[in-house]
Amino acid sequence: MTTFWTIWISVITLGSIIGCFFLLRWALANKTGVKEGESMGHEFDGIIEINNQLPRWWTILFYITIVWGFIYLALYPGLGAYKGLLGWQSSNQTVTSLAESEASLKASLENGSMIQYDREIKFANEQFDPIFEAYAQIPVEDLATNPEHADAVKVGQRLFLQNCAQCHGSDARGQNGGFPNLTDDDWLYGGSGAKIKETLHLGRNALMPAWLDAFGEQGIEEVVAYTLSLSGRKVDPVLADAGKSRFMACAACHGADGKGNQMIGAPNLTDTVWLYGGSKRSVTETLTYGRNGVMPAFDKTLGSDKIHVVAAYVYSLSNK
Repeated sequence: MTTFWTIWISVITLGSIIGCFFLLRWALANKTGVKEGESMGHEFDGIIEINNQLPRWWTILFYITIVWGFIYLALYPGLGAYKGLLGWQSSNQTVTSLAESEASLKASLENGSMIQYDREIKFANEQFDPIFEAYAQIPVEDLATNPEHADAVKVGQRLFLQNCAQCHGSDARGQNGGFPNLTDDDWLYGGSGAKIKETLHLGRNALMPAWLDAFGEQGIEEVVAYTLSLSGRKVDPVLADAGKSRFMACAACHGADGKGNQMIGAPNLTDTVWLYGGSKRSVTETLTYGRNGVMPAFDKTLGSDKIHVVAAYVYSLSNK
């Protein structure tokens, strides 16, 4: 530490302790003009204020604390570069750059604290990798539905809870806001074992464009009415009829019949399953502002064999 910082820290620390001493002396001085033990002339609700100093034992404790502060600073490091009478140094007192700190941390992890962690990971991999490799040789559908492989599904469930439950929920039923329910038979990209693995490996990036500029507010209202009518909802027939022609702009993704397209993740609009909510307000928001859905890739996080087991668990949820 530089001389400037040593002086700066010393002045603040010693000044604070000395300041506490003079503050205590000032508080103990009787500046009221009333002798100790006599009334201050104030009374409230039968309680009379007496001019009493701090209890003696309390005052002594204050003095002991101040003295101990000086002794501690003399014995142990604390005043900048000063190492104390005992010659101890609590930590590295030099200021390093971020790059130097990262290099130091990396060296520390490689040479010390991470050795035990690496050993445990290596041991776990040696124990369990052969099991996952064996599971990976069994098709997802068989792994999910064959009672003989129930343990594999349980392992997949634990991996799901660790990696997927934050979005899809611990029961895998999803939630509004773009997190699909994985326990039904409605799939954006397909519910086969291969498609589920593909989703986990690569992730998904979905885009629903905003249509306000193209349709205008009136057009949005018309398309919302027609969209809701596709799933049997009661709507204004005049608005729905006007929205049908506008819906042709949406057919490129959702299809002319509104049944969606799993090749690009366009949802089916003719059922009662809604990714962002099926109320008139929610559908209006979707058309007005668009939606952006992101499913992260787990290829590097889990690896191929563990993804296979997670896919089996997910597949089992909708294929009892």
